[in-house]
Amino acid sequence: MTEQGVRRTAEQVLALAPDAASRTAGSKLGTAGPWSETGSGEGTVWGLCRGSGSRPYQTVVDLAGPAYKCSCPSRKFPCKHALGLLLLWAGGDGAVPASAGPPGWAGEWLAGRRGRAEGGPARGDGGSASGPADPEAARRRAERRAERVTAGATELEQRLADLLRGGLASAEQAGYGAWEETAARMVDAQAPGLAARARELGAIPASGPGWPARLLEECALLHLLDQGWLRRHTLPDALAATVRSRLGLPAPADGPPVRDRWLVLAQYDTVDAKLTTRRIWLYGAASGDARLLLSYGPAGRAPELSLPVGLALDAELSGHPGAGRARASLGERHAPPAPAAFRPPGVSTADAADRYGAALRDDPWLESVPVTLERVIPVPDGGTWQLADADTDTALPLTRTARSRPGLWRLTALSGGAPVTVFGECGHRGFTPLTAWAAGADEAVPLC
Repeated sequence: MTEQGVRRTAEQVLALAPDAASRTAGSKLGTAGPWSETGSGEGTVWGLCRGSGSRPYQTVVDLAGPAYKCSCPSRKFPCKHALGLLLLWAGGDGAVPASAGPPGWAGEWLAGRRGRAEGGPARGDGGSASGPADPEAARRRAERRAERVTAGATELEQRLADLLRGGLASAEQAGYGAWEETAARMVDAQAPGLAARARELGAIPASGPGWPARLLEECALLHLLDQGWLRRHTLPDALAATVRSRLGLPAPADGPPVRDRWLVLAQYDTVDAKLTTRRIWLYGAASGDARLLLSYGPAGRAPELSLPVGLALDAELSGHPGAGRARASLGERHAPPAPAAFRPPGVSTADAADRYGAALRDDPWLESVPVTLERVIPVPDGGTWQLADADTDTALPLTRTARSRPGLWRLTALSGGAPVTVFGECGHRGFTPLTAWAAGADEAVPLC
């Protein structure tokens, strides 16, 4: 590691922000005005930030993680002070000078953090270094949960049968409350995946024209998931593992660790009433595999795991079970994130659609697959947008989520009417762009 670590761009720093408000607030603190006693060294950046109180906030960032520590009361991770400090350091104008070593308050936290990292086996993004204390007790708990899930799936099958007997119009008359009650019963049955899909069914009748067809489609997928669980013992192992994961049953990483240089392709959060879920897409330089890291935080608080988009880290990943699933857990890191001169090979829009179709054979409930599109141009199409292939007459529509994000305008500005390379998620609702590269450029531009 160099004395100061790899200096990041402002875009890479802002990509670490947990939300738009943090990006805005952090940008305002990315100037020298509120800062004092700043310094950098041994892969660490630190400083004091003047706030509303009498004492400045103590902020320190371990660039190897990155990991953050701040004395402010914010529950966001990283907070606006950590983002501001990283932006100040990224400017490279001497506002954060190289120092012999961090002050005591920063050094104590850093020593404790790195001591824990060296003191035992590496932990992944959601795993544990130790196994169950009592395997027999764990087996009994798993059996009891399986019985509750079976009861929930059986009850849900009856609910779907009643809906179809009464006609889809009855779903509009019943309203959202009936499905919310069903979802609550699935939660009691310890099947959060079934609960989430039940809630989605309740929202479809109010989703605009064509809702009966969408409702029937989702009912069919939910019926297929129910039947997959009830007949899981007859399924191939990989498909049975996929059914368990779709139901929300925990499954630790069981694949052998794969060491590679993993390019951080994208990072974004989704939030519901109880949980913040962070998705980080990685691409292996040697393996050519795309892998997904999931981490979680309570509602209103970002998960701790955060990786800079556009940099690569030398690390080990272990895969989770499931047919065609890309999820993995992060294991030992052998070096901090560093600049990368590689990116995934791109495909055409037609090939991207074919790739999603092929993946559905292994996982019928798959919402999307990771895809890098080569030489596409963002163009308006009536009231929507699409990514048009520059060399053919094919295109992929953007999802509603993508059209509502400010990243769409960043993408159009980057393109300027010329072809660009775009990484994102391709599914039955369209394409969601997450990261882009201008023609002939190596720097990744986050879009989310």
